[in-house]
Amino acid sequence: MDVQPRPPLNAVTDPKSLRRALGAFATGVTVVTVGGSTPHGMTANSFTPVSLDPPLVSICVGRQAVMHGTLGEVGAFAVSVLSSEQESLARYFADRRRPLGWAQFDVVDWAPGPNTGAPLVGGALAHFECALWRTYDGGDHTIFIGEVLSMHRSVDDEALLFHSGKFHHLSQERTEVTT
Repeated sequence: MDVQPRPPLNAVTDPKSLRRALGAFATGVTVVTVGGSTPHGMTANSFTPVSLDPPLVSICVGRQAVMHGTLGEVGAFAVSVLSSEQESLARYFADRRRPLGWAQFDVVDWAPGPNTGAPLVGGALAHFECALWRTYDGGDHTIFIGEVLSMHRSVDDEALLFHSGKFHHLSQERTEVTT
């Protein structure tokens, strides 16, 4: 039997098409923050659990983002997982026209993290404070791995989701997953 190689389904040559295809994967929405002398916050949907032992999470930050240089300097960060009621907050921290430094937090309910001093967003579903553990090249992004120093699950509410370039909310219908 003569096996012929299959042609690729769709060559990855157009960044817009790639972004659209990747958008088929729904993600949660977070606000990543750093404290210190140059505090900053940004909306991110690239938050991922990595390991339970040691406790590690990852975030991916574009090399052109203000957060990229700031996070490397500070060496610690916090992640606030947003609830479905916090879409306006996600939009605020995604807006490049907002003030920089501590002024960007003037309109936000927040408290300093006890371990890092990074702002923890009030009303978030969960908070994680992390020490920078490793960094890896990720093309036009850097993959920052953080060791979780503290965590807190605040409320049992619905998560804010991002899918196909838009914010979404979970439906009220739930099903249990058994293992």
